[in-house]
Amino acid sequence: MGSRISFDSGPFDSVVFSVSQENIYSRGPYFFIYIFAYFISILYLSLSTIFVSKQFKNRSKALIYPLMIFLVAETIIQILVPDLHVSWLCVTLLSVLYFIYCSEMWNQLDGLTGLLNQNSFLNRSEEMNYTNGMLIVYDVDDLKHVNDVFGHVKGDLCLSIIADCIKKAYAKYGYCYRFGGDEFCVLLKNSRIEEACSSQFESFIEKKRKKYNYLPSVSYGSALLLTGDIVSVKDLADQNMYLNKKKHKQQQ
Repeated sequence: MGSRISFDSGPFDSVVFSVSQENIYSRGPYFFIYIFAYFISILYLSLSTIFVSKQFKNRSKALIYPLMIFLVAETIIQILVPDLHVSWLCVTLLSVLYFIYCSEMWNQLDGLTGLLNQNSFLNRSEEMNYTNGMLIVYDVDDLKHVNDVFGHVKGDLCLSIIADCIKKAYAKYGYCYRFGGDEFCVLLKNSRIEEACSSQFESFIEKKRKKYNYLPSVSYGSALLLTGDIVSVKDLADQNMYLNKKKHKQQQ
């Protein structure tokens, strides 16, 4: 002999929606409250995702627009045609795709500094316009000394501070990366603004050094993106950076 399992509705369930003992779903007189809250949530999720994608220079940020359009469209269909339950399957599928999208976005970021990581650099360098672009590399001077004397926590803090200064100076005009360890780089879209950005970066660093007197100097070098061979361009920028590092040591 079979048994029937049923759930008692809460005090507010019937005014928004209800489920009978026969498991029949029906909408209440105030179902619009649910619709309003649902769309506000979608709007908030969309805007926050677009903002974060723009902030972190996500390579695939354009994918969020069709995802959100499909999600809203399928939700509207579900609301207008409640008997068409397959719409919820589409919403579920899009939610999974959205999760994959977000995971892919976060996988492009360096966990310590919030800059793009080395893998993202390799992908972006293949797509760059090499007409006016420039590669700039940065290397922190004597970070080991900071780690040995002040501890690794302050060493990591130095990396975060320097990364933040790089981002403030260059993010509007290119893509900022932590290439690995204490090395950073920037893919600048237009080489003509390199001098102005570099001056801004030095200004930001000097202001931070007044608060954090253990903040080390940073050596940098650059090379024009005249060809598609990013390896040779990187090597040239590194050579210029090491010349700059040598000057810093001579001034100490």
